[in-house]
Formats: sequence, C-alpha cells, structure tokens
Amino acid sequence: MIDLRPVAHPIGKIIVTLGAAMLLPMLVDLWHDDPHWMVFLECATITSVTGLLVVFATRGTYQSLKIQQAFLLTSGLWAVLPLFGALPFILGQPGASPVDAYFEAISGFTTTGTTAFPSLDELPKGTHLWRALLQWMGGLGIVVVAMVFLPVMKVGGMQFFRSEGFDTLGKVLPRAGQIASEMTTIYLLMTAACAITFMVLGMTGFDAVVHALTTCSTGGFSNYDASFGAYLGGPEWAASVFMITASVPFIRLVQAMRGNAVPLWQDRQVRTYLRWIFYACAIIIIYRLIYLQEEAPFGEMVRETVFNTISTFSGTGFASTDVTAWGHLPLALLIVAGLIGGCTGSTVCSVKIFRYLVLFEAVRAQIRRMHSPHRLYPLRYEGQPLDKDIIDSVMAFFTLFMLTFGLLIVGLALTGLHPRTALTAAWTAIANIGPAWGPEVSANGSVEAFPDAAKWLMILGMYLGRLELVSVLVLLLPRFWRA
Repeated sequence: MIDLRPVAHPIGKIIVTLGAAMLLPMLVDLWHDDPHWMVFLECATITSVTGLLVVFATRGTYQSLKIQQAFLLTSGLWAVLPLFGALPFILGQPGASPVDAYFEAISGFTTTGTTAFPSLDELPKGTHLWRALLQWMGGLGIVVVAMVFLPVMKVGGMQFFRSEGFDTLGKVLPRAGQIASEMTTIYLLMTAACAITFMVLGMTGFDAVVHALTTCSTGGFSNYDASFGAYLGGPEWAASVFMITASVPFIRLVQAMRGNAVPLWQDRQVRTYLRWIFYACAIIIIYRLIYLQEEAPFGEMVRETVFNTISTFSGTGFASTDVTAWGHLPLALLIVAGLIGGCTGSTVCSVKIFRYLVLFEAVRAQIRRMHSPHRLYPLRYEGQPLDKDIIDSVMAFFTLFMLTFGLLIVGLALTGLHPRTALTAAWTAIANIGPAWGPEVSANGSVEAFPDAAKWLMILGMYLGRLELVSVLVLLLPRFWRA
C-alpha cells in the first residue's frame, strides 16, 4: 500500500499558498471599490482552511519520495489545484457553469490560455489578475516539476537532464526546495523586468502586470478580448523578447545568474529554437509579400509576423492580428510550430526541441545503418552519449503524443464540432497553446459555445499535455500500484 501522506502534505501546503494568493486580487477589487472583493475573501478562506487541514492531518517527517509517490504528486497537483482555482469563477461569475470555471482554471494552471468566458472586457480587475496569477504559478510549477520530478521518473527522455546538476533521486523533497528557490528568483526578476518594460512602452500599470505574468509564464491570458491587439508596436517587440527568454532552459538562466552565461549561448536547444523561429518568420513574411502581395507597411508586417510566430512557437497564445487571414501555408506552419514548442526545462509546452533533436539523431543513425549495417553509430547530444533508455523514452513520448492528438481530434469531432474546430481545439489543448479557430470559436477566442463534452475532452488534453502524458497514464497500469 502506497503511503499517501508524503504526497498529500506538500499538496496541502501549496493549497494554502494558493489561498493566500487569492488575497492579491481581493485587494485589487477592494482598491477599486468593487464588491467582488468579498468573493475572493470567501474563496481564500475556504482554500486556506482546507489546505491547513490537509497539512495538519499529514504532518510528519518526509525525507524522500518513492517513484510511485512522485508520479502521484505531479499528477495530483494539476488535478486538485484547479478545483480551488475555479472557486472565484464559480462564486463570482454569474452564468459561469462549473465546467466553464474548471476549464478556465485548468487552462490557467497548464498555461494553455484558452478561455471559456464570452467577454473578457467586462470582467472585474480582480478576476483578470487571478487568471494571470493562475498562469504565473502554473508556469513556475511546471519548471520545477520538469527539473525535479520528470528526470527521476524518466518521462520522455528527461532522465538525460539528471546530469545537469539536479540529481534528485532518493532526495526529491530537500532538493526541490533549493531548486524551487533558484527558479523562483529568476522567474520573479524576469516578470518584474517584463512589467517595467511594458509600462515604459505605454501600458497602464495594471495591464503591464497582468501581461507580464502571462508573458513570462508563456500562458497568454489577456484582460482584453482583442488580446495583444490592444497594444500594438513596441509592446509586441518586448513581449517577443520575454517569450523567448521564458522558452529557454531555466537551468541555463540560473547558471547565467551565477555569472556563467556561456552554457546558455552554447546550448544546442537554444540555438536550434532561435534558428527555427527565424526560418518560420522568414517563410511567412516572404509568402505574405510575394504570394498574398499585402500592401501593409513592411515594418508592420515583420512585427506582426515575428510576434505571432513566437507566440505560437512558445505556446503563449497571444494574438495581435487574425493569423488565419495570412493564408493556408502560414497557418499550417504555425500549427507545426505549435507542435514543436520551445526548450525543455522552461515554461513552454508541446513536444519541445530536445525531443525533436533526439528523433533526428535516431533517424539519421538508422539511415546510415541501412547503408552500412555492420558499422556502429553511437548517438550523442552535445557531446554526451544518448543511452538506449533515453531514445526509447523519447520515441514512446512522441508516439503517445501524436496518438493522443489524433484521438482528441476524433473525440471532439464526435461532439459535433466542425472538423477545423476539432483539429485546432485538439492542437491547442494537447500542446497547451491557446488559440483555436473554427465556426464555433467566438471572436475573442472563447470556446463558450462548445458542448460540455468537448470542453471536458479539452480539459483532459490540457492536463495530459502539460504533464507530458506518461506521468499521468502510468497511473492507469495495475503493476504501478503493485510495485
């Protein structure tokens, strides 16, 4: 029998932290004389008391987590926290169903950014801040999970990164505190710098904070129906820089903070990520210039293309224009970009650059073996050998990701959605990107008109995609519980 106390205890502490975080939007509403502040006070009380009860009921000394407990902790966090995160939406948004509230909360925690609310412009400021905080906390949480737990659990080749100085096997909880502290410092500094930059470029203080929280988490929630279209120009360039920064491995940012920036510039993932972004932007700009023969000023076209391409590549999901008007090739390219994602160990989502690089190495070696079957072709990544279990893990993850993506498309189509809507809704959910396109999607990107069955399927997709699929699906294996 698995001891659940080491799992429930940290979850209880995080629930208490979540309740304390609700006081921030409460103070914002109170400052603006909005009676909505009472909703956050009520929700903070319920959440904090529940978390404290769990903490006291499971108190003890826990020095390590078994592998089963590590899987349960990561999966449990992203299932339980949205339940409490949805409380302000259930109690404070008239007309919001429990399904919509939970959808909004899990879309925030997974940094997906898809909304189920019909109108964002009319929401109270406290609610806007709460949506942004959900994404900010989710972005930080996934960085810690990626560097602490996934390498131990050998999910999708992440065991390769145990050699990066975060060897946590057998001592997960003590190391988690140290790692979380360093990551949080980087995250806070980046968010503060982003907010200040936005204010200098013309955003109001509140808008700058909200968009900084959702930019650095690569989440994409905005407090406007027009998304980033409300702040064209300089803020788009600034957001592009910070989205890229949040998309690189945080361990490299920690090393840079310690005074050694060389590993950041030498990281193969970072170089590949920037190169692929450049290729995608160049292709789209050339297509718009030559094939569509757009008459918009060239500088505006470049800015639009760069911002929206980086937004999709990083899985942030901001939009400053209607990208579907660019034509079929750019849209297809953006969908492919979304299925690639950014770097491992960052706030981004999807398959990620590292796994594609490993796949390419494996395919290249297989082609060479066909030409010279008796030669040995050892696989390496940045000079380090790739063990067979890493390659197998990456192959399994990629296969499972694409299979789940296909099943989501079929499932969403069976709920009655238009095929295009089903495709992009599955894409945005499993890759945690944000935008969806189709006749059932509203002008502000809301999926409010989707049937509840489709929303639940998207919730499942967001949950599986954010936790790298394997760490959740392994819980369904009977031998997992017998081990």
